[in-house]
Amino acid sequence: MNKLLIFFIILFPVLIISGCKKDPLDITPDGRITMQDVFKDNILTEAYVSSIYNYIPLYGSRYYPNVMLAVFSDEAHGSDDPQDGWSNVSQWYGGMLKPSYNPLDAGTNRESGIKWNGQYYEDAWGAIRKANTFLTEIPNVQMADQHAQARFTAEVKLLRAFFYLGLIKMYGGMPVIDKQFADNFDYTTLHRNSFEECVSFIVNDCNAAINEPNLPYRISIEGERGRFTKAVAYAIKSQALLYNASPLWNPGNDLSKWQLAAAAGKEAVNALTQNGYDLYTDYESYFQGNSSNTNDRETIFEIKNADATYGGILFFINGIPTVGAALAGATPSQELVDSYDMANGKIAISGYRDAEHLQPVINTASGYDEAQPYKDRDPRFYASVWYNQSYYGVINGTPHYVASYLGGEDGLAQLRQRTHNGYYLRKFNDPDLRIGNVGNVRWKKYRLAEIYLNYAEAENEAAGATPEAYEAINTIRERAKMPVLPDGLTKEEMRERIHRERRVEMAFEEQRFWDVRRWKILDQTDKLTTGIAWKKEADNSFTKQRIVVDRRSCWADQFRIFPIPLNELSTLPAFTQNPGW
Repeated sequence: MNKLLIFFIILFPVLIISGCKKDPLDITPDGRITMQDVFKDNILTEAYVSSIYNYIPLYGSRYYPNVMLAVFSDEAHGSDDPQDGWSNVSQWYGGMLKPSYNPLDAGTNRESGIKWNGQYYEDAWGAIRKANTFLTEIPNVQMADQHAQARFTAEVKLLRAFFYLGLIKMYGGMPVIDKQFADNFDYTTLHRNSFEECVSFIVNDCNAAINEPNLPYRISIEGERGRFTKAVAYAIKSQALLYNASPLWNPGNDLSKWQLAAAAGKEAVNALTQNGYDLYTDYESYFQGNSSNTNDRETIFEIKNADATYGGILFFINGIPTVGAALAGATPSQELVDSYDMANGKIAISGYRDAEHLQPVINTASGYDEAQPYKDRDPRFYASVWYNQSYYGVINGTPHYVASYLGGEDGLAQLRQRTHNGYYLRKFNDPDLRIGNVGNVRWKKYRLAEIYLNYAEAENEAAGATPEAYEAINTIRERAKMPVLPDGLTKEEMRERIHRERRVEMAFEEQRFWDVRRWKILDQTDKLTTGIAWKKEADNSFTKQRIVVDRRSCWADQFRIFPIPLNELSTLPAFTQNPGW
């Protein structure tokens, strides 16, 4: 692409958005433009940086066709399966991931103008290439606003770190590229760096951003929403070092890696809480409220939802049909439901006696009642899951209760519009904001609660159930109005509690899919999911039976990381394919 065309691609949207009257021919009377010319101009520089931000996925329900990442984990069943056997959900369950095809990329069509979350490999490298161009050229220019130049530089380093972290979580180590390549660069010489080398690169970019005085901790101007901050740098650094220390990438359990992750978690918690970040007071409303809420000091980075007519409304495609939803979408699994503690803080169900998950191991001392399994559970359960006979709200002046029993109006059926496991997704869905009123709720990519959980996990693995580990996890539990953890837990017991806490606190937030991989427990979690079939008896009482909802073929060791795309291996012969592919 010639330089003049690049100039107009960058400039045109800026002229449309800002109404700028500047004629490019006044800058370049000979008709040519260089990247240095672009980066001398604040408006053009901002447009170029924005073009890198545009590569960030929308997350949420924007996995084709309008599904959540949760359905590709044991958090949920996707209602597209099995009736739509060629949906990417069914293909994933069938184990159809391979070097030549990734079901998560299914349906992605860049020319359609509709943005999906697929093809991350291509998008990430496109963003990294643009970031490297910027970081190569920007030291050679002097913008009129030196503060803006320093801030843009920090943001672009963070963008590069962000996309690298996404890549290595999916594919493992990638080539570490920190410069713009010449036109005649021989790409066949590129080789893959280790996961740890990539993490070091990511951490260096994060540290550079953290140390930049012109990068703020928080966005305070509405027009700057969506830009990266120091808080984002701490979030990326914390997550990268946690993954580097985890069993998948630390098979020898090198404690020094856990110590680095713990130190980063502590540093992040301290820096963020000292600079105005705090947990939102109410868990349920946090995911339903308007993102401009000045009381929200928990969110670190959020992404605007997509269009308000279909894919952008989580309720419309992950909801209850009788109250206006088009699809059941991501329906919470019985495994997720079983993972919620009792309100008294005790574990209700610790596992299963059989491979089918039909015989739960019940902690009788917890007060759990198999006949009333939804009674007295963790408040986050009620904030996240609609279950049979749960109160939905008032519709047209009449109280509505979810009827997900067999034969009920919301009951089990092999339809995309109905639950297959007896549950519907409540989290993110405000009963008072049904179809037609999407509001301003955004997808929360990073939030303070994750940082506490990262810290708790790393601290426990590095030093055991220390007071610091207790404090971090209990901070999360206390916000949820749950009792603190009991004293005297062993390292192994604390690990189990942290894993469970992470699962319920971050449910449906695109953490579980990656957590079971880095913990190397995919073969324990993703072989199947179950549900409950409730039956209404003649006397209006209910009986139930646990049922297997789906069986999957995407749990073997090679599914822990994605295969390198086949066309990439053909272009880059020095690349090695991931194990098992």
